[in-house]
Amino acid sequence: MITIVTGTDTGVGKTIATAALAATSGPETLVVKPAQTGVGPDVPDISVVERLAGCAVAEFTRLEDPLAPDTAARLRGVEIPSIAEHAARIRELARTRDSVIVEGSGGLLVRLDTAGGTLLDLARELAGEQRLEIQVVTRPGLGTLNHTELTVAALRARGLEPAGLILGAVPRSVSLAEEQNRTELPRLTGLPLTAAIPEGAATLAPDVFRKAAASWITGRCDSFA
Repeated sequence: MITIVTGTDTGVGKTIATAALAATSGPETLVVKPAQTGVGPDVPDISVVERLAGCAVAEFTRLEDPLAPDTAARLRGVEIPSIAEHAARIRELARTRDSVIVEGSGGLLVRLDTAGGTLLDLARELAGEQRLEIQVVTRPGLGTLNHTELTVAALRARGLEPAGLILGAVPRSVSLAEEQNRTELPRLTGLPLTAAIPEGAATLAPDVFRKAAASWITGRCDSFA
């Protein structure tokens, strides 16, 4: 199976959510990052997933500037793979793995190549031949309803139904909006809440993270804590 993890925006907790999914997806899981940009102290990269989840990882393209992949590539005059090339490589990797998790860059419509191809286009490419699941990572606080509905609408407009929503970086002490959005997000999108990842999860020791990850997945995330 191929799982695509997208976010409603940059910094919503997509990388840590990806690590939690990988930690609960079995030993043959591979996490793929088609494009990584601006890796620095405050920008978690795929090595964070490798450390926390203990799974194999693959990064196709790395660009130094903290910009959208196509912008970063144009700025430096760098050739980067097309969506079709990304899809072909992911399909090949999926033939030898029980589970491949693909983490996008930023939001759903961020350009992954210099021809205007997005993660949405990549999902469409992969949906034709593979069992595909899409998880949408979103913030729990104010503004999330609009961002989440826009992302879900864009997926549905292309014939792709997300599997569910993941709340990223949920604070231990939640506001009224954060508490209410836990109910409002499923109500407005018609999608289940598949996980709630607590704020600070990335600082946990790997063995603690892996044990805790299962409790963050649907059916066990009855509270934000």
